[in-house]
Amino acid sequence: MRDGFEDETRDEADAPKKAARLVYPFETAPEQGSGEAVEVAPGVLWLRMPLGGSLQFINVWAIEDGDGWAVVDTGVQTRETSQAWRSAFAGALGGRPITRVIVTHLHPDHIGLAGWITRKFDCRLWMTRLEYFQCRMLVADTGREAPEDGVKFFRAAGWDEDAIENYKARFGGFGKAIYALPDSYRRLSDSEDFTIGGRTWTVVTGQGHSPDHACLWCPELNLLISGDQVLPRISSNVSVFPTEPDADPLSDWLRSLAKVKATVPDDVIVLPAHNDPFEGLHTRIDGLISGHERGLARLEKKLAEPKRVVDTFGALFARPIGPDLLGMATGEALAHLNCLIRRGRIGRETDSEGVAWYAALSSDD
Repeated sequence: MRDGFEDETRDEADAPKKAARLVYPFETAPEQGSGEAVEVAPGVLWLRMPLGGSLQFINVWAIEDGDGWAVVDTGVQTRETSQAWRSAFAGALGGRPITRVIVTHLHPDHIGLAGWITRKFDCRLWMTRLEYFQCRMLVADTGREAPEDGVKFFRAAGWDEDAIENYKARFGGFGKAIYALPDSYRRLSDSEDFTIGGRTWTVVTGQGHSPDHACLWCPELNLLISGDQVLPRISSNVSVFPTEPDADPLSDWLRSLAKVKATVPDDVIVLPAHNDPFEGLHTRIDGLISGHERGLARLEKKLAEPKRVVDTFGALFARPIGPDLLGMATGEALAHLNCLIRRGRIGRETDSEGVAWYAALSSDD
């Protein structure tokens, strides 16, 4: 599962503004999969686990916790990632035990090896309730046939029969990237304070990219572990899925970004799941919000004439959308379309073949 699109703009005038004011304070990064780490603050280590594909790696974090380490996020379940963790246990982590595994959200690159590590060290998984139970639900789809609701959902978006058959063949693959989850967990809640190694960390949750994503903020260290909530060069995927076709996750996402900006000071060092740690949190949040608003405006303009979901990609994405990105692009386009419907800007009608058509509403509608 990809976490999002690399930032792409529809006109060159926007491009220099997105990252120009971000500062990257660390000259070197840990080599992915090596077991090496970079200390980003006293008792906080930055490691990288291999992912493959265009993202290549995920950043994970180890926080000194008494005689051991609390780890935040784990990487996907692969032999390569398991070996990278073994190297880290013996290397940067000095053979000390893992005291707890904290997971920001349910996507396989974040939770994939949580079950393996918690069993290996007999420690607890910490995450928010919605993330834990939705992950359990998605894992339970492993081996199931694609549901008819899903087929109707993608057919309504304008997918052709080859794309539908590909969806059917791939359905149920989510759980293959996740080691068996623990049967119990410790719940994280929004605004909760808890201690790791004698320092207080505050939970700041957000919605849109996932059901109840947890960021971790330590005022004493001036750090924010942001997961996928705020990334410096990637616009996190915000999608509508067949299980909730009328959802409005983009509005949730925009509200969540504004909440993070109002809660966490601008001068923190942000520790994201992808790309490099950076400074300039509020600048980046402003850029993410304005980028989506510009996308909504372009999309509404494109809908002067009725369009299917698959006809709208050009308004939102600079790159061509091939079969490998079709699912994510469809979900993200629907998130923007549903947001415009909720704002009263566009309407939707379904034709006799079950295909949905979207069009801007006139002032008389």
